[in-house]
Amino acid sequence: MNSGLAVPIILPFTVAAIVLLGRRLPAFQHVASMLAAALHLATGAWLLHVVHHSGIQVLHVASWPAPFGIALVADHLSSLMVLITGVIYTAVSIYSRAEITADDQRRGYYPLLHILVGGISGAFLTGDLFNMYVWFEVMLMASFALLVQGQTRAQLDGGVKYVVINLISTLLFLTGLGLVYGLTGTLNMAHLHIKLRMVSDPGLVAAVAVLFLTAFGIKSGLFPLFFWLPASYHTPPVATSAIFAGLLTKVGVYALIRTFTLIVPFEDNGLRELVLAAAAATMLVGVLGAATRYQIRRILSFHIISQVGYMILGLGLFTPLALAGAVFYLLHHIIVKANLFLISGLIRRGGGSFELSQIGGLYRSQGWIALLFFIPAFSLAGFPPLSGFWAKMILIRASLEIGQFFLAGVAALVGLLTVYSMVKIWSEAFWKPHPRAAENSAPAAPPLDGWMLAPVVVMAAMTVLIGLSPEPLFQLARAAADELLEPGAYAYTVIGAMR
Repeated sequence: MNSGLAVPIILPFTVAAIVLLGRRLPAFQHVASMLAAALHLATGAWLLHVVHHSGIQVLHVASWPAPFGIALVADHLSSLMVLITGVIYTAVSIYSRAEITADDQRRGYYPLLHILVGGISGAFLTGDLFNMYVWFEVMLMASFALLVQGQTRAQLDGGVKYVVINLISTLLFLTGLGLVYGLTGTLNMAHLHIKLRMVSDPGLVAAVAVLFLTAFGIKSGLFPLFFWLPASYHTPPVATSAIFAGLLTKVGVYALIRTFTLIVPFEDNGLRELVLAAAAATMLVGVLGAATRYQIRRILSFHIISQVGYMILGLGLFTPLALAGAVFYLLHHIIVKANLFLISGLIRRGGGSFELSQIGGLYRSQGWIALLFFIPAFSLAGFPPLSGFWAKMILIRASLEIGQFFLAGVAALVGLLTVYSMVKIWSEAFWKPHPRAAENSAPAAPPLDGWMLAPVVVMAAMTVLIGLSPEPLFQLARAAADELLEPGAYAYTVIGAMR
């Protein structure tokens, strides 16, 4: 029994209880949260090491076999996702030390943060669909509470849209679960890999696949189901929006990849073509939405949507290189997007606003912020030698290899249009003079806070290092893709561990 698989889930919930008991001790909450995040990161690194050297790991909690017990499974994809969750968890915990106010702490910011991370980790490690539903609900409750913590009108408006649309996703997911259980008598993913192939009615299996595609498409922000995201992600504190931007939609992407490789692989039912069309539309609509916005976090929110399209493109192409590209893109984007939201907090701190029309001159007053923004921003656009260049090139090459020239063109075009948004932020926030500079009433730039700066610097360095040496991450992504394309190993490892 590999009990270490449960640590990334149990640890955040345990710390949530501890910091809730110490809610009157702000310094204790800060320290306990940073230590917990660092331990979670170390556990994720250990888990990836074990999976890479010893193969897929399985834990049946309390030795109860499926379909009665809870199965936790770690392969390359899930262990990579747990590790990157630890990176963002640590970065946000450190950043929160400077940004989160005493009022936010009294409202339960830290317990909710830990519960959210526990739910995310559970979704990545679960081996059955019912527990994936449970973890989705844990994430929804914690994220909604974080979203509306300040109780401002914008937060409540965004929170209502967020929770209503996600509840629709939950209803669709539950409907799919009911159909699957009625067809097979199990919700264990390894069992489903085998038993769904024995179902005599392909129409019902296709209906289940469409329900899962729609439910997880909503959670990942896939076109045309994305509109809740740009309405909500710009409203909470920066630390909260950073962990949302980095991880929440990626749980939906993970669920789509897991479902359509392990449970309901693409067949001649038109779903693959539907996924490819949705990927192209998601890329285009997201990047065009960003081009029309002038509030930094709204721009970045629309770019979450466009970048999700690249990941789903890799799934739809469904080749070894494409799936490796999807995993590589997933990991690169989590780092870059979370970092851009954290940097937006530095811009607001230096310029006094998130609105581009109300800020300027930061290149002269705080050049470090300009450099730190440049790295993830142009990585997002795909500039060499940053991580985003390799992520986009892998997917474009995978498209060209199977003759999908239109999709390759869309991916390249969206990369160019992304440059427009990043240059818009750069020119407005950093290059042009502050609007009130002529009146000598521009706000004085405060000194950079080390707690806010440290995680931004580290993640920017990670972006550069991945760009300069992409091979180690690509090999891990390729190992994940190989497991996804040969799901029999996953299924039989889990089933063998039941005996």
